Amino acid sequence: MSEPPLETVYAGEWLRMMRRGHWEYVERTHGEGMAVIVVAVTPEDRVLFVEQYRIPLGKRTIEMPAGLVGDEHAGDTLADAARRELVEETGWKPGRVDVLLTGPTSAGMSNERIAFVRATQLEKVGDGGGVGDEAIIVHEVPRADAPAWLISKQREGYELDLKLWAGLWMIERNPDGSPAPPVA
Repeated sequence: MSEPPLETVYAGEWLRMMRRGHWEYVERTHGEGMAVIVVAVTPEDRVLFVEQYRIPLGKRTIEMPAGLVGDEHAGDTLADAARRELVEETGWKPGRVDVLLTGPTSAGMSNERIAFVRATQLEKVGDGGGVGDEAIIVHEVPRADAPAWLISKQREGYELDLKLWAGLWMIERNPDGSPAPPVA
């Protein structure tokens, strides 16, 4: 039995909606269809979170720094994108970045994949805040207080990216459960 043909339902500047049979999904039209999420802890043992308004949710969100790979930078690697996004969004430059794990963000809805990247040996080089109209607010939260702080932000009405909990786990552990190197 042959597969139904692939049909483009809608093509926009950044996304394309596709249909195969009855299944609809979206694809990114820029970059590699890949994004990075950066797990970063300052030398003072503070986890870096970013806050910004997200139009699809109609609310402010709390996330870890993140961004697309190769959207405006040809030849971008996961590590390159992680370094760039961390500086742009938070003002912290990593001395080391380690790509930990990649996988789909929402396998039933999109072809997008994300890579968890651990950034260490951080140095403050600017204010952050993002580029263009991102208007990112940087939060530096003591690591021991991070889970409680996140839940307090949720109670205040913020949307929380559920990948935050995986990121917190990856501060101290590698994806296989082995201990991560110190964050300093």
